[in-house]
Amino acid sequence: MLLTVFLAIVFCAAITLMLISAVTLIQNEKFLSSAPKEALELLKPRNKEAFYGARAMGWVLMTISILMILGVGFISIWDGFRCGYSFRQFFLRFVLIFTIYKAYDMIFFDWFLLCRFHFFQFYYPEIEPVYNGRKYGYNLKSQLLKLIVIFPAASALAAWICSMF
Repeated sequence: MLLTVFLAIVFCAAITLMLISAVTLIQNEKFLSSAPKEALELLKPRNKEAFYGARAMGWVLMTISILMILGVGFISIWDGFRCGYSFRQFFLRFVLIFTIYKAYDMIFFDWFLLCRFHFFQFYYPEIEPVYNGRKYGYNLKSQLLKLIVIFPAASALAAWICSMF
């Protein structure tokens, strides 16, 4: 159980690193595709780097983030095989990692960074009117759908695949 919580924390750190590198260094609007349509319409292309080498640094950090996420998946599956996990144990591990991540995403990214700290608005000031006055992010229904339906279903599928071996 302790390893599962640790892997969930590493997963959250990897997603945070990915977000920071995409928003602050790479600054490509393709990475903001989950933003509301009205915010996407206001985005201005960023052709100039924040500083020399910012995009290269961002891509290096993005690669590290992806490797961390793959590492979380690999270690969680490998340890489950090593310990002889059943479907139920694999499912609980996967769903716990996803649930901790989604709670972190909803609280830290959507509520704190977006609505309280105005992190995204600092780097993309043109989207300020879209988020002005919001008490929570824009996609609560989507977040809850992932938390209640999509992540448990993906966890069950992954646990079923892992338990077949």
